[in-house]
Formats: sequence, structure tokens, C-alpha cells
Amino acid sequence: QVQLVESGGGLVQAGGSLRLSCAAKGYVSSINNMGWYRQAPGKQRELVATITRGSTTNYVDSVKGRFTISRDNAKYTVFLQMNSLKPEDTAVYYCHTDFLGSRSVSWGQGTQVTVSS
Repeated sequence: QVQLVESGGGLVQAGGSLRLSCAAKGYVSSINNMGWYRQAPGKQRELVATITRGSTTNYVDSVKGRFTISRDNAKYTVFLQMNSLKPEDTAVYYCHTDFLGSRSVSWGQGTQVTVSS
């Protein structure tokens, strides 16, 4: 099993920045793609950004140019640098990973990001 432990959420004013971290613990050697999702109140969970094992990245249009996803493969950690935050970025952010040769996925417990106007 793999546990994903997130940190870095909080309250920030519009235009500010936050950096989320997610460290994987347990049987980490088969971790493949990693990513971040978010869920705002009353809305469905949506993909924010993903990064492959080879560091190819993908972003939802609403965060392109503002958010950057990166990973440290040696430490099985994924990061999300969020700049120019907007109130509409307010949500619980979840770390996610899938695994080589498996359909299993793992989710973090979520970290709250609140952007005030």
C-alpha cells in the first residue's frame, strides 16, 4: 500500500502564492503518474495537473501559466506551485498517483486552499 501525505495548504489573498507538497510512503517503487485534483464546495472533483514518471506535465486550462507541477522521483514527492491565486481556486486539493502495471490508484487526505478576494 501507498500513503500520500499532503501539506502546504492554507489561506492566502488573491494574487498570492502557495506551494503544496505530497510525499508518498510505503510501497513506492511502482509509482507512475502523479497529480493534483481539487474539489470546490458543491462541485465535482476536477483534475488540476499531472506529471508522468518522465516529468511530462499536463494542466487544466484554468491554471495554465499560474501553476507548476513538479516531482522528486528520489523522494517520491510531488509539488504544486500555485501563483497568482484567484478566489475560484478555493478548494480542497488532493494528491493522486497510479502505479505501473496496475489499475490501482491512491489518494491523499486533501488539503484546504482558500483564496480571499
